[in-house]
Amino acid sequence: MMAWAMHLTLHAQSIDYTPYKGKFNFYVANDLGRNGYYDQKPIAERMGTMAEEVGPEFVLATGDVHHFEGVQSINDPLWMTNYELIYAHPELMIDWFPLLGNHEYRGNTQAVLDYSHVSRRWEMPARYYTKRFEKKGMTLRVVWTDTAPMIDKYRTDSLQYPDACHQDYQRQLAWMDSVLNVADEDWIIVAGHHPIYAETSKSDSERQDMQSRLDPILRRHRVDMYLCGHIHNFQHVRAEGSDTDYITNSAGSLARKVKPIKGTLFCSPEPGFSIISTDKKSLELRMIDKNGNILYTVKRTKSAHKF
Repeated sequence: MMAWAMHLTLHAQSIDYTPYKGKFNFYVANDLGRNGYYDQKPIAERMGTMAEEVGPEFVLATGDVHHFEGVQSINDPLWMTNYELIYAHPELMIDWFPLLGNHEYRGNTQAVLDYSHVSRRWEMPARYYTKRFEKKGMTLRVVWTDTAPMIDKYRTDSLQYPDACHQDYQRQLAWMDSVLNVADEDWIIVAGHHPIYAETSKSDSERQDMQSRLDPILRRHRVDMYLCGHIHNFQHVRAEGSDTDYITNSAGSLARKVKPIKGTLFCSPEPGFSIISTDKKSLELRMIDKNGNILYTVKRTKSAHKF
């Protein structure tokens, strides 16, 4: 037991935390809820121990915190087994800003919002919302979106996704367009659960709907990054004619195989999470595996930023 503990300590000390020093850091995590099984527990522990050095300001949770049928109420036991008892490290007692995934839409979506009144760290003011962050002169805007209602596959399946058809996605898109139209921050990130461009075995119609409905707004406003989950692997895609980096963040529990497509700059089947670090000059996203290794870094600088 002692040798094992010493090995873990030495391994943790081998991680280079220099890239995060003096930066505004936050985590990206999604596709978590497996009741602690698969790699959920070790990844949650890794997020906590790394947070001791990284100092994340918050966790951006891009959906599917609860598999498979969402939650039924704010008192559903899944809040404990999927979330509270798994992400229990003291350094993870920070704000979690979530959005709804397709699995939340199988249950009571309002309960996911209402849990904000139960948990100190669960901060979900609406189905879609925006926040501005600032540190040492750097400004960042994040826009959280509700993507399931944008996809016809969910809107027409009232039995499995009963709440999707009741959401006015066109109103949401108009709101997002108005927010981005006046956004003047150094960096702009839009987050949703579903990918716009990614390799996946899931229905092509999901991405086609996202490309026709959400992507034109990202392109028009030259958003820096679009972050999503849903596919359970890491992907970085650049699409022709777009200045946006399309990032798929891997599952924090059960990951899946992946292969490159047109525009793929990187992909990996490893589970894990991402760390975003910003200052006035650069925006960096690092994809982290369950051992704390950096698999890949996406970096945007002012020279590559909006003109």
